[in-house]
Amino acid sequence: MKNTKVISIKAICYLPIILFLASCGNDDNAADAYGQFEATEVIVSAEGSGKIISLDVEEGSEIKVGEVVGCIDTVQLFLKKQQLQATIAAVTSKTQNISDQLAVYYERKENLVREKNRLESLFKEDAATDKQLDDINGEIEVVEKQLDAVKSQLSTQNSGILGEILPLEKQIAQIEDQLQKSVLRHPVSGIVLEKYAEEGEVASFGKPLYKIAVKNDMYLRVYLSAKQLAKLKLQQPITVRIDTDEENYLETTGTLAWISNKAEFTPKNIQTKEDRVNMVYAAKIRVKDDGTFKIGMPGEAIFNNDSSNIAQK
Repeated sequence: MKNTKVISIKAICYLPIILFLASCGNDDNAADAYGQFEATEVIVSAEGSGKIISLDVEEGSEIKVGEVVGCIDTVQLFLKKQQLQATIAAVTSKTQNISDQLAVYYERKENLVREKNRLESLFKEDAATDKQLDDINGEIEVVEKQLDAVKSQLSTQNSGILGEILPLEKQIAQIEDQLQKSVLRHPVSGIVLEKYAEEGEVASFGKPLYKIAVKNDMYLRVYLSAKQLAKLKLQQPITVRIDTDEENYLETTGTLAWISNKAEFTPKNIQTKEDRVNMVYAAKIRVKDDGTFKIGMPGEAIFNNDSSNIAQK
């Protein structure tokens, strides 16, 4: 009886330990990887030089693609365009009017043709000689050669003058392009993260104005061990979840979008020193952004869940 009582007491003492070990061995909620959410970031830079007249962006605001957010002073560009247009007009005025120059020769040729027709009529009546016809034909040939020579000369002169206009027109096209780029249009829909310039400052070509996070896609950056890497493929569906409270999660399905081809030491924000000295591979899991996920928010990834059983958000 005493032995039975001792065994019962031992069983009661060891029961919590056994249950704890059993629960640890069957932790269905454990994640395979942890990380933080990030987005594709784009730095919007100035494409022209000049004083910033307006820059209507605020950190945290959402801007749509193509939306006008500001402009850079364009007075100097506009004045230069007017100067080039005036130069073109001055060069054009130097060209010769070919029609006016040739009118005299055409009129003389018409007179000679009429005289030739008259002589041919007289020749039929034996009132004109062969020599008279030959002379008039010779004069017509001379006038035609003069016409061709004058046409060629004037065309060459005008081509040279007009050749000076083409580079000026190209310069105007460049200025028009710069004028368009002086109007600041948002390149892609996203959220403004940081603003680097203010109204009244002078912008130069390539100067960063503000930084945005591209909307629609967010990425959970995680780190994979070599063993995990062997079981994963790009475009594979993966469960991504975030905490909603101490016991519950919000889950969605993501896609493995990128895996680094180089191993690295685990980042220093990993808690234990033992984990930090491990070699891991960075990876990104793409999830659709509906406003739930924020940059820097912690998240978890589960690789071995059946994606068909995952509740879509």
